[in-house]
Amino acid sequence: MVLNSFLNHIFRYGWASPTTLLGLLFASLLLLTGASARWVDGVIEVAGGWLAQTLVQTSGFAALTLGHVVLGCSAECLQRLRPHEHVHVRQAERWGLLFVPAYLLAGLWQWLRGRHAYYDNLFEQEAFAAESVESVR
Repeated sequence: MVLNSFLNHIFRYGWASPTTLLGLLFASLLLLTGASARWVDGVIEVAGGWLAQTLVQTSGFAALTLGHVVLGCSAECLQRLRPHEHVHVRQAERWGLLFVPAYLLAGLWQWLRGRHAYYDNLFEQEAFAAESVESVR
């Protein structure tokens, strides 16, 4: 049973690794601009730095998940958004290399239907649902 759990764990990390590598690339850029990093529940969280602040001001997004890497504007922000962002980590584990294209296509599909590319995206709806369940606890 322990071996099965270990192999499942390795598979999930391996399957998500292409997206995680992209996250590590972005994390490196944030770290070079003053961000800090920490390990939380199997995920690398990178917070702060002037580049993150600039991206938040231009894009409006406070956090971004790429595989097992979560990038955020601050540690407080990441703590608040952790339930939401960790849903995206699990999505990356399920979708693997296909996660980023599937996420973008889901948003494009909603936009083409005249809906909101972010809020109506099925990946985001799953994350928002988990976030609201966590806030009830």
